[in-house]
Amino acid sequence: MKSEAPTGTVIVTGGSRGIGAAACRALAERGHAVAINYTRDAGAAEALANELRARGAKALAVQADVADAAQVAALFARVDRELPPLAGLVNNAGVVDMPARVDEMDAARLQRMFAINVFGSFHCAREAVRRMSTKHGGRGGAIVNVSSAAARLGSPGQYVDYAAAKGAIDTFTIGLAREVATEGVRVNAIRPGIIETDIHASGGLPERAKQMAPMVPMQRAGSADEVAQAIVWLLSDAASYTTGAILDVSGGR
Repeated sequence: MKSEAPTGTVIVTGGSRGIGAAACRALAERGHAVAINYTRDAGAAEALANELRARGAKALAVQADVADAAQVAALFARVDRELPPLAGLVNNAGVVDMPARVDEMDAARLQRMFAINVFGSFHCAREAVRRMSTKHGGRGGAIVNVSSAAARLGSPGQYVDYAAAKGAIDTFTIGLAREVATEGVRVNAIRPGIIETDIHASGGLPERAKQMAPMVPMQRAGSADEVAQAIVWLLSDAASYTTGAILDVSGGR
């Protein structure tokens, strides 16, 4: 772990596991203070925060359901009080559901899918822009939205609702990037492909990454760490002229 002072705080939603946790570790390694947002698994979030603090980073685990605008506002307010000024946001929190056709999906499933995957990203980005935009007296910063290759592929017979939600994230990324381009805030997205995380199990397909690896040109699933490196680059000054971009991290799929 680097020993220099934090270069600013990054909030990572859904940061206690998978891609989110890998991003938290990579950001802390580069000197950022990290706010690890979680919804339910306090144990995993606190364990990660303790791990990062033991390695010299500033880290804070903060519970909030991103689908709830009031909880998101409270999350950002706590980060304001307890960590250095906000420099970045990773809109990573997301859900899938059990495989189903569109004609089998009920309203409750669709409400949950879009409330977390789309509305949650809007809620968090709004709070981040209010803090980072020079229009609001901020010092600038960067947002990375976690989309999915499903936005391009559609996920027929499995997760068309998830794919549609991630398609919305792609459009949101482009629009917000152009909206705040003169205000010191860059907005980009990554589209992971088949990645070895437990999100597949939460959708009832724990072996999905292994089973789908032969469909990937690189003939393997990706790792959360590989996605995290792309997130870190987009947040960094190395990507200073990159905004409104959508980067596929999908092994060529």
